[in-house]
Amino acid sequence: MNSHTPDKIRNVVLLSHYGAGKTSLAEAMLFTSGAIKRLGNVKDGTTTSDYDPAEVEHHMSINLSVLPQEWKGNKINLIDTPGYADFAGEVKSALRVSEAAIVVVCAASGVEVGAEQVWSYAEEAKLARLIFINKMDRDNADFFRTLEEIQAKLAVRCLPVQLPVGAQNDFQGIIDLVTMRSYSGSSSKETELPAEFLAQAKSHRERLVEAVVEVDDELIAKYLEGEELSKEEILKAIKQATIAGKLIPVFTGSALCNIGISPLFDAISNYLPSPEEADAAAAINSTTGNEEEVKPEVGAPLGSLVFKTTADPFIGKISYFRVYSGVIFSNSQVWNANKNSMERIGQLFTLLGKNQHPVDQITAGDIGAVAKLNLTTTGDTLCTPEHPVILKGIEFPEANFSLAIHPQTKADLDKMGTVLPRICEEDPSLKVHRESDTNETVVSGFGDSHLEMVKQRMYRKFGVKVKLEPPKIPYKETITLSTKAEYKHKKQSGGHGQYGHVFLELEPLARGSGFEFTGKIVGGSIPKNYIPAVEKGVNEAKDDGILAGYPVDDVRVTLYDGSFHPVDSSDIAFKIAGAQALKKGLAQGQPALLEPIMNLSITVPEAYTGDIVGDLNTKRGHVLGMAPQGNCNVIQAQAPYAELLHYAIDLRSMTQGRGNFTMEFSHYEEVPPHISQKIIAERKAR
Repeated sequence: MNSHTPDKIRNVVLLSHYGAGKTSLAEAMLFTSGAIKRLGNVKDGTTTSDYDPAEVEHHMSINLSVLPQEWKGNKINLIDTPGYADFAGEVKSALRVSEAAIVVVCAASGVEVGAEQVWSYAEEAKLARLIFINKMDRDNADFFRTLEEIQAKLAVRCLPVQLPVGAQNDFQGIIDLVTMRSYSGSSSKETELPAEFLAQAKSHRERLVEAVVEVDDELIAKYLEGEELSKEEILKAIKQATIAGKLIPVFTGSALCNIGISPLFDAISNYLPSPEEADAAAAINSTTGNEEEVKPEVGAPLGSLVFKTTADPFIGKISYFRVYSGVIFSNSQVWNANKNSMERIGQLFTLLGKNQHPVDQITAGDIGAVAKLNLTTTGDTLCTPEHPVILKGIEFPEANFSLAIHPQTKADLDKMGTVLPRICEEDPSLKVHRESDTNETVVSGFGDSHLEMVKQRMYRKFGVKVKLEPPKIPYKETITLSTKAEYKHKKQSGGHGQYGHVFLELEPLARGSGFEFTGKIVGGSIPKNYIPAVEKGVNEAKDDGILAGYPVDDVRVTLYDGSFHPVDSSDIAFKIAGAQALKKGLAQGQPALLEPIMNLSITVPEAYTGDIVGDLNTKRGHVLGMAPQGNCNVIQAQAPYAELLHYAIDLRSMTQGRGNFTMEFSHYEEVPPHISQKIIAERKAR
């Protein structure tokens, strides 16, 4: 494929709900443009973009896939993304490097939740958009019903630029409202507009022209005076309105029947912005700290962003990048502004799914890849050392579904520590941390499917077998009454005996105060050199409380008296005495179990607010406040962590995927007695 100037490039992301036919549309486009010679199929696992074994097995996209192709002198970098909500990180990466989006909607099932979600992402990213109503050949396909749904749920400014000829088994082709011509079959053969569709087509054309003339004062004047607008004027106005976000043109067809694909290509070329026509990218100059614009000029200093990393056990790391300015050359050196280090660039290539095509250079506005970068990770900027700039990175949604990850064998344990960081490098939306209170490695993602794929990927790519389980709750124990405890450790045997005698005072502290040990020995009843041994015994014993073996917290322990033996006393004797006195004191101080309480911020459409509040009550939660935000309510609440382990899945099912939430630790609270008894019994049984 030849090198293209920025004005001849279109970077377009394909978005939709799972099952709307994005991957089939991408495949039809590759075939129509001549990028591939044989049409693949999702069911057979033969599509260009779904090449990962997990994607073939599950018949769905899990990773983004870059699919460059040429159409009438333009290069179109199509990025196919997953439609399943668990893989939103891939969608965010693709949106970051695109100027435009095609939102695919199924003509039979209409606007589903996933489409609303990706629409909000595209809105946030301020991308120019087209809508493609797919699957017009399906049973129950209804273009006009789907169009009404699009206008109601997505935006009123979504107007058709095409109408279908027939539907379901009778679907034959499309009518172009700009040219008022009909195009039939997979070859898009141009024919006269069928007479029965003429009135309907005129009515929709009138509405379209009315909407687009608003972008140009001259056109408004011409239109109001009743003059006929030329095809070129309408095309130009549609492009202006689309780039400005005042119009979202709606197209239609069938990916599987390959109908409507050529006109869609024309629409991408005619209506969507090139890198030159989009806003310049903002960057921070890492030398001066000033913000500056990075424009898609081939002669400018290099500025490129790495938006995806894949870890391959054979090839090594592959970094996908988008060049925003300048040119990047094979076998050169570039500056990583985020890591303050030089990176050696080997052979550059463009990707078509998994296939690599070596190239000498990638120019401004284009997308490429390179293998085996040492330090570079997703979100890093590659530039020149003379002009170091940092482009804005990728904002991933909050990972809020967590599971503990355990190796299945000793060999897996040794490998897991090195493989997990590589998996996180591939998918920066994952978060991994070590929970010190429970000694577990916890991995967080967007849902059970997301984490299940992590597990499969670890085994398939690196041979590491792991199991995923709900994380243990980091309960703690405390006392509710002040108490005093005495313990004398006395052991006589042949030779030296053991003697240690301590008096401890235990006091409950305010929540979050931690564990304190102080010594108030008066008159030398215990020599000073034995006090650290008592403290050591107390600290070791506090890690294993008396109710259910959880660590003890929010307690002050004071060593205030004791006695010693000039011959038999030793560090070990006082350590044992300290530990046993603490256990005795804990048993006397009306011990209680503490559980972590989390702060929740839940954003849901107004219609679901009552259900969410009701569900929080069943989870021992309480609502702190509520505030409207657009068509949604933001509910601030608190609930015990033990009740929230599956909240990501619960919220998704209650709101049909329309709700989201963030969660963070707030404080510890006493567990209600009836629940406490159950936890203690379960712990003892284990």
